[in-house]
Amino acid sequence: MTSEGPRADRPRRRRSFTVAEKLRLLAGYEQAVAEGDGNGYLRRNGLYSSLMSEWRRARDAGLLEGKKPGQSVGRPSGDQAEIARLRRELELANRKIARTEAALDIMGKVPLLLFERARSGLKMIMAAR
Repeated sequence: MTSEGPRADRPRRRRSFTVAEKLRLLAGYEQAVAEGDGNGYLRRNGLYSSLMSEWRRARDAGLLEGKKPGQSVGRPSGDQAEIARLRRELELANRKIARTEAALDIMGKVPLLLFERARSGLKMIMAAR
């Protein structure tokens, strides 16, 4: 039985990724997650979800911006981690607000729709007499 995971045949030499590769793989993973295939994407590329989490934190903290190939990325400082957390919270709040506004817009149209439906039904009743 052969597996196609990251350690299928034997332990491999540790891979390293350039900043561009990290951003490309992270974008591909996030798209795959949105499509419901995040785990499949990780398997196909021989990656781990913990690596995606680490890269996402680094990207959100701004550590991947402006890095030259081969330059060390490092870990986010406390302030950078806090900024990244707050950005994620803001993005989530903005999505919730957009969803709520859409729901309120729909709810505002329901009474008009019911009124029009009742009026057209009344017209049909009156026409039948």
